[in-house]
Amino acid sequence: MLETILLIVSILLIAIVLLQSSKASDSSQIITGGNESLFQNVKERGLELFISRMTLFLGIVFFIVSFLLFVK
Repeated sequence: MLETILLIVSILLIAIVLLQSSKASDSSQIITGGNESLFQNVKERGLELFISRMTLFLGIVFFIVSFLLFVK
């Protein structure tokens, strides 16, 4: 039962992380320093906020289920 939950949470976590928008739009901008707004505090809204909170929630669930499987 816990293995199935862990598998489902893992797949959902991978999918939700892939849906997140990248803060650096191009990897070359990281090297050249072209993205000045990379580390600025930008407030998330709407879908970005939902995806961010869902990632946090799924990460916590993943940790708890993994811990329970380890203890078991």
